[in-house]
Amino acid sequence: MAKRQDTKKFFENLSGAGKSIGVLTSGGDAQGMNAAVRAVVRMGIYVGAKVYFVHEGYQGMVDGGDNIEEASWESVSSMLQVGGTVIGSARCKEFRSHEGRLKAAHHLVQRDITNLCVIGGDGSLTGANLFREEWSGLLEELVQQGLIDEKAAQNNSELHIVGMVGSIDNDFCGTDMTIGTDSALHRIIEVVDAIMTTAQSHQRTFVLEVMGRHCGYLALVSALACGADWVLIPEMPPEDGWEEQMCQKLSESRSRGSRLNIIIVAEGAIDRQGKAITVNNVKDASRMGVEAVLALLEASASTPACVVSLCGNQAVRLPLMECVQMTQDVQKAMDEKNFEEAVRLRGSSFNVAVLNVGAPAAGMNAAVRSAVRVGITEGHKMFAVNDGFEGFYKGQIKEIKWGDVGGWTGQGGSILGTKRTLPAKHLDKIAEQIRIHNINALLVIGGFEAFLGVMELSAAREKYNEFCVPMVMVPATVSNNIPGSDLSIGADTALNAITDTCDRIKQSASGTKRRVFIIETMGGYCGYLASVGGLAAGADAVYIYEEPFDIRDLQSNVEHLTEKMKTGIQRGLVLRNENSNENFTTDFIYQLYSEEGKGVFDCRKNVLGHMQQGGAPSPFDRNFGTKIAAKAIQWISRKLKESYKEGRVFANTEDTACLLGMRRRAMVFQPVVQLKDQTDFVHRIPKEQWWLKLRPLMKILAKYKTSYDVSDSGQLEHVTRVRPKKVD
Repeated sequence: MAKRQDTKKFFENLSGAGKSIGVLTSGGDAQGMNAAVRAVVRMGIYVGAKVYFVHEGYQGMVDGGDNIEEASWESVSSMLQVGGTVIGSARCKEFRSHEGRLKAAHHLVQRDITNLCVIGGDGSLTGANLFREEWSGLLEELVQQGLIDEKAAQNNSELHIVGMVGSIDNDFCGTDMTIGTDSALHRIIEVVDAIMTTAQSHQRTFVLEVMGRHCGYLALVSALACGADWVLIPEMPPEDGWEEQMCQKLSESRSRGSRLNIIIVAEGAIDRQGKAITVNNVKDASRMGVEAVLALLEASASTPACVVSLCGNQAVRLPLMECVQMTQDVQKAMDEKNFEEAVRLRGSSFNVAVLNVGAPAAGMNAAVRSAVRVGITEGHKMFAVNDGFEGFYKGQIKEIKWGDVGGWTGQGGSILGTKRTLPAKHLDKIAEQIRIHNINALLVIGGFEAFLGVMELSAAREKYNEFCVPMVMVPATVSNNIPGSDLSIGADTALNAITDTCDRIKQSASGTKRRVFIIETMGGYCGYLASVGGLAAGADAVYIYEEPFDIRDLQSNVEHLTEKMKTGIQRGLVLRNENSNENFTTDFIYQLYSEEGKGVFDCRKNVLGHMQQGGAPSPFDRNFGTKIAAKAIQWISRKLKESYKEGRVFANTEDTACLLGMRRRAMVFQPVVQLKDQTDFVHRIPKEQWWLKLRPLMKILAKYKTSYDVSDSGQLEHVTRVRPKKVD
């Protein structure tokens, strides 16, 4: 342990004394840029460096003068919740010229700025790199022209550049998400949610164009998040004849009872010939799609009734009665316990049950919708269990079809219904229901009770053969307290709700001098919401169970806030996780701060309560729920094939009862039995939590002296170039 400690690199050992850092935002503005500027300024000042704002991007650097201004700790207060960029941004033609870059270099050397933090798109970062490459030559020219002396050139001989990508298009390689992308997705989803009501009322088709000249990320992810019928992006031009395919898809959707259709087009969408596809092209093609609906009315008395079926990715029509006859043959084979024949008739189809367990979490419905539709596409018969394990043992189970989950993606809460009931006391009845409905696999979407439930069912396999089926749990809880996963469905929506509320609360004090807000968050014993919410909202202190605190810590925080009130920043924000300490309650902390702050600041208290669960799920939770549930169903399909022997499914190995979690950059299936050792069952949290490493960062940005381990950061990785596969 001591040896490991020696290899750690701590932030406080890094000194910025004598260094000057310039920070600029360039190109198009993106929400979140201000948060990045604030962090650069405060981190820089914290380590003893001078930090300068470069106003109006590269234009400000070229023009010099008041455009390059020293920043103070207080100058970035109240920036977090502001959109755009408060230091200004501009596209600068002059910086593209050698003469412009020479002027910029002169203005930086005058202030000894040799460290630049550039927040912008690919053009801005390319310009910064060219500037760095030319730097020594530019200094030589400045010396020759007599604008700087040799000593100044020597003192400023190297230019260091760090870039942060600010681009709502998410069009930069090497990062999963750029600054501003998530906010842009929020705007798109807000618009889609707003028009959906109108579309459903009038049975309309809406065609939306979103930004993305060369990158279809916004279009693709927003299409996933709102359950769009069709999406067109520049990276994947549609096959020739896409207009007819799209119209066929829209008419099939309408024939199944759908009252609205959404089509999303990226501004840079093109066809196979490189010709632009505009929203007007799509709108005109959609009009033709209306004509396709008339085909239903053209059917004569002699035309057999048909059902639209999916074979591979091709929609085909099949005579309805032939399908009914096949279905009846399947049921007959199953009734006679001839499972192999049933599987052959159905085409490797199995019965898969989906249920929600625990408290509702935004994004659960997106996950259920994805599971149902992917399951049906894979050839399974999908069953919905209402009210979790309680509904399971009571027999609240019914088949759920493609059309039943239409419009679920943007719905908050749990449409299936969810309860905290655990299965252990009802194993007999649950086993009986599995027999009655011939359930071959289980997908459990939920929180800590879902995790415990899958453990209990897998432990009962020795006694009940019915539980010898593949089962997988997908984490969905606002508390984000599930071992085996860095993130849970619903946590992002809850964080957004907390951050929005904190922003509004802080703004409410803009006309009031010296006020501290004490805010209680949810999360049980898990401090994730309080900590990450506090980081996003710029909190002065956050109290959580995982990091014990005493009266001396509370007193120190009060004193720190008292000092803060003497500066230009006269508002404070303190978050407390609901179960952080049974004695130091929210009321106690509120009363302590009120008493100790008398004459300096007054206090207000807010218990956020269940509003933190959020209404409609965030784009991230819609997208995450959709992707993780699809992956879970694909795993189930694989395990069903592996465990189908001698006419039945039999799965009793550890790796057939798993939790699907996000671990760093990967989605990982982990046997629930193997997660036991990683779990604190008393407090319902993982024994190790990745986000605890972020807490010192929050203290630094609130001007506390603290220890911050930076061993994990700053590793330069090379971008792996993925060669596209040739398409026939």
